[in-house]
Amino acid sequence: MLKKGRANLGLLLVAIALFSCNAVKKVGEDEYLLTENEILIDSVKTKDPIIKNLISQKPNSNILGYPLRLNLYNLAKDNPDSLYHAWLNKKPKRKERLTKFLSAKQVERLGNSFLVTGYNDFLKNTGEAPVVIDTSKARKSAERLAAYYATKGYFNATAQYTIAPSKKEKRASISYKATLRKPYFIDSLDTKIATAELDSIYRKNIDSSKVRAKQQFDLEKFNKERERLTTLYRNSGIYNFQESSINFDIIRDTIKGNDDQKMDITLNVNNPRSNNDSITAKPYKVHRFNKINIYPDYSYDTDIDKLDTIQHENYTIYFKDKLKYSPKALTDAIFFEKDSVYRDLDYIRTNRQVTNLNTFRYPNIELTPIDTLGLLDADVYLAARPKYSLDASFELTRSNIQQLGIGFGGSVITRNVFGGAETLSLSARGSIGFLDSDISNESISSELGGDINLTFPRIWFPFNTEKVIPYYMLPQTRLSVGTSFQNNIGLDRQSLNSVLSYSWSPTTLKKHNIELLNIEFVRNTDVKDFFNVYNNTYDRLDEIANLYQDPNEYPELASAFETFDSEIDSLRLIIPKGTEDFIDTVTTQGFDITQDNLETVRSIQERKDRLTSNNLIFTTNYTFSQNNRENLTDNTFYSFRALIESAGNLLSLTENIIPFEQNENDQGLVFGVPYSQYIKGELDYIKHWELNPDNVVAFRGFIGLAVPYGNANSIPFVRSYFAGGSNDNRAWNVYSLGPGKTDDVNDFNEANFKIGLNLEYRFPILGDIKGALFADAGNIWNVFDNVTDPDAQFNGISSLGDMALGSGFGLRYDLSYFVIRLDLGFKTYNPALDYSDRWFTDFNLGEAVWNIGINYPF
Repeated sequence: MLKKGRANLGLLLVAIALFSCNAVKKVGEDEYLLTENEILIDSVKTKDPIIKNLISQKPNSNILGYPLRLNLYNLAKDNPDSLYHAWLNKKPKRKERLTKFLSAKQVERLGNSFLVTGYNDFLKNTGEAPVVIDTSKARKSAERLAAYYATKGYFNATAQYTIAPSKKEKRASISYKATLRKPYFIDSLDTKIATAELDSIYRKNIDSSKVRAKQQFDLEKFNKERERLTTLYRNSGIYNFQESSINFDIIRDTIKGNDDQKMDITLNVNNPRSNNDSITAKPYKVHRFNKINIYPDYSYDTDIDKLDTIQHENYTIYFKDKLKYSPKALTDAIFFEKDSVYRDLDYIRTNRQVTNLNTFRYPNIELTPIDTLGLLDADVYLAARPKYSLDASFELTRSNIQQLGIGFGGSVITRNVFGGAETLSLSARGSIGFLDSDISNESISSELGGDINLTFPRIWFPFNTEKVIPYYMLPQTRLSVGTSFQNNIGLDRQSLNSVLSYSWSPTTLKKHNIELLNIEFVRNTDVKDFFNVYNNTYDRLDEIANLYQDPNEYPELASAFETFDSEIDSLRLIIPKGTEDFIDTVTTQGFDITQDNLETVRSIQERKDRLTSNNLIFTTNYTFSQNNRENLTDNTFYSFRALIESAGNLLSLTENIIPFEQNENDQGLVFGVPYSQYIKGELDYIKHWELNPDNVVAFRGFIGLAVPYGNANSIPFVRSYFAGGSNDNRAWNVYSLGPGKTDDVNDFNEANFKIGLNLEYRFPILGDIKGALFADAGNIWNVFDNVTDPDAQFNGISSLGDMALGSGFGLRYDLSYFVIRLDLGFKTYNPALDYSDRWFTDFNLGEAVWNIGINYPF
């Protein structure tokens, strides 16, 4: 208790120290702390981030208006070493006593220790020095404003700044005012292009020009036009074209009538120059391919003169002793063709497809002009990857279910298995997970599994698909077979899975994936443990059973109970025999039980049957994904994923031809297991907005629906939806939210319809420590299935009122290669409560949920 009080006192003292800091403590007498930049363009205030970034001095950062980093910096002492020695010598005997206890050398070193200088260095590095107004920087910022608008055609623009002291001590703001005046426009656009071939290419593509007559002058459009023409020429046979050959002559002192705000532009496309830049080199010329040579298994010591060759479709393939690769596999990866013009696009596609083969390292392509006729030879050198490679992995994970997961695995990869750049992978994996005690009565989960994957760098199909899916789209066919044994949160299960899938990417942003066959067999291996695992379900059944435990009145149920607490003569249902006997007895026609209790027992029986039944899931699905994120530092991007999945239709068609065995529910059986039949669709959208380099707003929207029909009246547990957890609605534990407005009816609440919306504002706090404010909305519902509880069903737009809302804040520690995340979620709107109590009733620490995660949730 005393330690806790000291800790709270310490936190209070730190808070008082931070909030009582004087922000201008380290601002000089004749200096001002910058509090705000105001930018006025023709007297109109602007918040355009491009314009704001032209200002070199920006106010100190803050969190919700509080300058935390500035105050941390102000806590640091300016001369800690001198202060230490002054303190040491303040009392004559202080240094003498310390020297006896330590030593003279250690006392001297104490002045350079973390307790003295290191602590101050930490505060300075973590904090942020006060931004003191610098008039030279303000003047340069004003000049940059005027220069920027000059690039937009406002050549007569001017800008100035004004410093406005605040009523508060040593604080001031700066107001920047830019006056643009009348812009300049392009009156005429002429061209001066060195050769007829270059001019012809330009004329054929003039409609896409970025610079046109009658436009307002904009330097950015001139730069884009240079980029456009460079790309155009390099994709039209001019393999060596350089952007430096393009320039513009701009004349803006020509008076046109009474209006002198017009200018004449001349586009110059020059021939290349030699290295000494004094004489004109050979003019640019359209080049066509003469020979295309491919060198597989090339190394730096390869003697090309001793290699054998074969011809395949106008390609020459060089090899030593024996060609290890199918000629077609090699030539399909090369997008240069004899007699075709050179294109940069084909160069890029060749690099991508060769890399996609996973058989060669990044290729080396050399282009050699033959003569003045515009012919080009291409030599493609391919260095092979090792035939065999061994890979091992170890990882730590955190999920909605596991507090911590430890995964390990290994794989053996064999390349060029059949000579067509195929890749065979044999892998094994295992994991141990430490489960959340709020989710499972077991503390540890485990899984062992293995897979065999065979990948073809083409679409493996009876019909030729090259015209529809050309090789530059990086087509792949994957065949895989796998199995896993899980000791998990639910019933232990074994699964067998087989997949035949096709994928291709038309662009670097888009990807298509078709799983023509995805067959999964799930076998529950611990069915008798159902009521031990699903405690809430057992408690509901046992509560009803307590009404029928008198052996004199209900002798047929006497063997269903066992003594739970002899002191109070308490009985409970025996698992599993007692629970099964009780369900069978009370659901028999003629047993004296109320209708409500009977419906509850039948509901429990249906849930038990559904969760303990083995599943055969025979699906076909299509996924389209698009992501325009350029790299890990890109904070303005979006990603979109759409999935449509159909299960059981092929088996249903087969059943119409060859009758299957039926069970008592008239369901068709395959190997004694009823096959699942449903249609499923999902949409997942993520968008990030960068407010500035350190502040990001992230949004995610998800909707998914799986509708059972035909041979099934519910969705398999492994394909259903759940809500709550560290990557979903963070104010609820995983599986605890929903369905609908029900409240923790089951241990693992799941349904076949889900809506999820997440919004998060991310901001820096201290160095690598980041913060976040978030709001999560959503829920799961049952629709078009066998669940009859109206509180769990989705009944149209009115059911959207049952969407839960959680809000909270979080901390993130950025380790560069991954992020450790801690979120605290509060139940802001709880649909499980009465309408009058839904808002903020559970908005307290007692009902809050802590979530630990790895990396950002979306």
